[in-house]
Formats: sequence, structure tokens, C-alpha cells
Amino acid sequence: MNIFDLAGGTDSAAPAMGGTCSRKACRSDASWQLLWNNPKIHTPERRKIWLACDDHRDWLEDYLQTRGLWKDTVAMDRGQEAGRINSGQDS
Repeated sequence: MNIFDLAGGTDSAAPAMGGTCSRKACRSDASWQLLWNNPKIHTPERRKIWLACDDHRDWLEDYLQTRGLWKDTVAMDRGQEAGRINSGQDS
């Protein structure tokens, strides 16, 4: 099984603007951006984005954290700095 079997994702330098939750088979509107990267293949500053609905945010965050990939979670309805929570980065 690979990481993309469990969740779809987007890859973008800009914050995602609307969309569907990345959890497999979920069709709910996303309200969170989970920023991550794989240090084995991405440069440290690169961020990939998974979108999450309220119901799947914790599951997707845990999935990324367990694998050492999670960097940050940002609310989609706020500015990136104002919506920053649980930051895995030094600001």
C-alpha cells in the first residue's frame, strides 16, 4: 500500500482555494489545509497540501505525523498566518 491509496492530494505552492476533502471516498467540502513534505524526496521548503473536512482532519493529520511528513495545519477560510494552528515550524 502506498500513501496515495489512502488519501488524494494536491501539490501547490499557493494555498488551495476550496475543494474536497483528501480522505479516500470523502466528498465533503474541505475547511483545512494540511501542509506536508517527504524529506526523502522534497526540499525542506517545499510544501504539498492535502485538504481535510472537519471530520477527517485529525485522521489525516495523524497519518502524516506518524510518518514524519506533517508540517502544519491551516484553516482555509482565514489568511495563512491568521489561520495557522499546531505549527510544526518555527515562525
